[in-house]
Amino acid sequence: MKVRTRSSAIIGTLCLVASLALTTASADELAALPQAADVTLTTVATAQNPIAGTAGPGDTVWIAERAGRVRVLEGGVLGAPVLDISADTTTDGERGLLGIAFGRDFAHLYLSYTNRQGTSTIDEYAVRDGRVQTATRRTVLTQTQPFSNHNGGDIKVGPDGYLYIALGDGGSAGDPQGNGQKLDTLLGKILRIDPRGATPYAIPADNPFVGVPNAKGEIWAYGLRNPWRFSFDAGTRDLLIGDVGQNAWEEIDWAPAGSKGGENYGWNQMEGNHPFRGGTAPANHVPPVHEYDRTGAGCSVTGGFVYRGDAIPALKGRYVFSDFCDGTVRTLTMNNGRVTGVDDLGVNGGNVVSFVQGGDHELYVLDLGGRVSRIDPA
Repeated sequence: MKVRTRSSAIIGTLCLVASLALTTASADELAALPQAADVTLTTVATAQNPIAGTAGPGDTVWIAERAGRVRVLEGGVLGAPVLDISADTTTDGERGLLGIAFGRDFAHLYLSYTNRQGTSTIDEYAVRDGRVQTATRRTVLTQTQPFSNHNGGDIKVGPDGYLYIALGDGGSAGDPQGNGQKLDTLLGKILRIDPRGATPYAIPADNPFVGVPNAKGEIWAYGLRNPWRFSFDAGTRDLLIGDVGQNAWEEIDWAPAGSKGGENYGWNQMEGNHPFRGGTAPANHVPPVHEYDRTGAGCSVTGGFVYRGDAIPALKGRYVFSDFCDGTVRTLTMNNGRVTGVDDLGVNGGNVVSFVQGGDHELYVLDLGGRVSRIDPA
């Protein structure tokens, strides 16, 4: 299936090339690999540039459209918008409504977007009986963006109940401000905050840089270029991050559930496992668990989820991801942060911009061109 390309990409400039560098596994590891997962993509809805989603109250899945609308998928029907912030955002560059997440009790909904001035913004809404209370809207966090690309924007509520926020390095190319390695800026980071702990938010006392001079206490991990989709494994609570490369290498990063934070994933000294423009690996560099180069059709990794659903037993425990340009849905088989196998599931999601995990842990694939698909057994 050919991938449709678009002149305006959310994640970055489309490239002509990428192919997976397969991880070599031992004979014992190969013998332990799960059976091939026979899957299909079932189109369950269409939307206008669907870009992010999250499990909602009951059996619902909430879908965010890039222009600023939020719609609810329930019973196979994508309803009318339940929230619309299109007057407050813009789709210029890589901007727009970029992330959506519920608090653990579904009492609060969080939106991540760039406002009309290009500032990354996190807003909170109260939710009652599954309905967004628009009058309760408040801004939790903002971050000025020096350029219109590499905004990041993904958000998740972690297993600990805190809100995690992914921000890109600020844009342009090559991280000209060096934000990835700086600890005095929120750019090029994953943040961890408590949005209900204070006004506008509290910083958890056990964040790794709390009390460190000239470091932002909100930082959980750093050295990221444009973390485009991260997730927590619903089974192990491990953290996995798809980080978009500059022009040569796409990478997937990992941290165990027991991590205390502070991981340095290397950008802009490193691009994947490779020195970037004469850089050297920082002493505390945490290399990616997987990388692939751009000698094929890929250009921008889209991170996904470890599959924990029941519909496809052979897929269980494998990390599902894709690439915005290539569109092929692939998996990693992992053992405590070590990749033991890479697989092509044989389906193509188009311009895959996000994966969504439903409340039942089944996975949906969002094609920026409009398709909302579910990964089903073939």
